[in-house]
Amino acid sequence: MNSPLKPGKVWLVGVGPGSPDLVTVRAMRALACADVWLVDDLVAPEMSCYARPGTHVEWVGKRGGRCSVTQARIQQLTLQHALAGRTVARVKGGDPLLFGRGGEEAAFLRAHGVPVEVVNGISSGVAAAQALGIALTHRAHCHGVTFVTGHTSEHGSPDWDALVRGGTTLVIYMGMSRLAAIRDGLLAAGMRADMPAAVVMHAGGAEERCWAGTVQTLAEALSAGMASPAVVLVGGVVAEAMPPAMALSSAAP
Repeated sequence: MNSPLKPGKVWLVGVGPGSPDLVTVRAMRALACADVWLVDDLVAPEMSCYARPGTHVEWVGKRGGRCSVTQARIQQLTLQHALAGRTVARVKGGDPLLFGRGGEEAAFLRAHGVPVEVVNGISSGVAAAQALGIALTHRAHCHGVTFVTGHTSEHGSPDWDALVRGGTTLVIYMGMSRLAAIRDGLLAAGMRADMPAAVVMHAGGAEERCWAGTVQTLAEALSAGMASPAVVLVGGVVAEAMPPAMALSSAAP
C-alpha cells in the first residue's frame, strides 16, 4: 500500500515594496526553490527574474474595489498545491506579517498539516520613510512609531484618540480612500492642524511619488494625483523630509 503523499512546504515570502534589488537573499533562495508561485497583486512583474525555469506562476491578487481572488480561494489554492507535494512560494509585497494576512494563511496551512516558513520583507512603510529621507523614530521628535491601517476589519476607524495621545510617528496603510476621514479623526482627537504629514505612492518602486503637507491639508494629496497603493506618514519626523517639500517628486531611475 502506498504511503500518503508528503505535503510540500509553503514559503510565505515578502519581496519588499517593489524593486527586485530590495529582495533579501533568503527570499531569493525561497523563490528559486519553489515549484509554484502564488503572487499578490502588488508584487512587481520584475520579480519573475528569481523564478527557476518551469515554475508555475499564478497571480492571485486582491485589491479593494476591484474584481479579485478571495482570501478563502487563495488559501485553498495554496493548500491544494501543497497537498499535491509541491513547494509553494506565496509571494507577497512588503512583509507578509505586516498587514499581509500572513498570520491567517500560516495558521490555515498548519491546521492542515502543511509546513510553513515565513521570509520577512521590507515593508512599504519603511520604504516610504526612506523615500522621504526621514527616520521614523528620530528621537528629537518622538519616542516610537505605530503602524496602523486606515480602517478596521469591520470598516470602522482606528482609535485616533489613543493614537494621538501616544505621541508616536503614525505610518498609515490602506488609507487613501479615507484621507478626509483620517484628517478629521486626527484633528478631532486633538492633533495639531500644522502637524507635518506626507504621502508616498509606490514606495520603493520605479513609479514612486511623494507629497508633503500637514494634517490639515492631507486630503489635498488626492487632487495632487496621489492614489493607492500609498502610505501616509504623520508626525514631527516628517519635518525632517528632504527639501524642498517634495510635492510630487519622482523616484530616481
